[in-house]
Amino acid sequence: MLLGLAGVAIFSLTLPFTRMAVAAFDPAFVALGRALVAAALAAIWLAWKQAAWPPRAALRPLALVALGCVIGFPWLTSMAMRSLPASHGAVLVGVLPLATAAYAALRGHEKPSPAFWLMAATGTVLVAGFALLQAGGTFHLADLAVFAAVLLAAMGYAEGGKLAKTMGGEQVISWALVLAAPVLLPIVAWLVWRDGAAIAGAGWQPWAGFAYVSVFSMYIGFFFWYRGMALGGVARVGQVQLLQPFLTMAGAALVLSETISLSNILFSLAVISVVATGRRTRIQA
Repeated sequence: MLLGLAGVAIFSLTLPFTRMAVAAFDPAFVALGRALVAAALAAIWLAWKQAAWPPRAALRPLALVALGCVIGFPWLTSMAMRSLPASHGAVLVGVLPLATAAYAALRGHEKPSPAFWLMAATGTVLVAGFALLQAGGTFHLADLAVFAAVLLAAMGYAEGGKLAKTMGGEQVISWALVLAAPVLLPIVAWLVWRDGAAIAGAGWQPWAGFAYVSVFSMYIGFFFWYRGMALGGVARVGQVQLLQPFLTMAGAALVLSETISLSNILFSLAVISVVATGRRTRIQA
């Protein structure tokens, strides 16, 4: 449980540090550049462990992990953090555990109970209502980007969690990063060539944000997260993810000096209650 909590604590600071980085850098550079840095770390770790190449059957799930966790979620949230407060994004991302459970159930040919789908629908309505309330009655494009990011992350978490049972979580995220590197490298190189002066002239704060999301959010956090679930069970340890919205809001207040409104806290409590209830409903094979 402590390992799982450490992983969640690391992930919870992703949005505040992403917002810090995109204040000076292009969101695409933050998202893809952080993945490329993490891929270099992953290559070193795999070489140190002398890890065997993943089997052919693992390539498709690894591609989905890369699409969801390495590219999709970082890119979309980086774009969203240009205009949304991190504390706002924390509420929207709070429904991620329920989205992950829904994807895993459907992917595993399971049959969630009507109560599960009721909680999933309620959680969706809550985060949509929060986004509409904050945006004055219309969805902001940044809100839609976060919703899409949650769906992609749910896919990546579920595929990675299933594959981790045979490969180990550390190898899953490492291979997903390494296999994505050939796609990332030319794009990041072009972004550096295009924005080289702005990137080089950025202050320490954007670079600190970029360093955190590259090393911790994109790589180290998964070691704690997957290891904790391997020792304590996915269902049990996964419950600590319910704390993530509050940890993100605390991080936004400390790192970015954001003011946390009462509506943020109340909606987070409501979303967490729905997610906790949904995670306890019955899912049949």
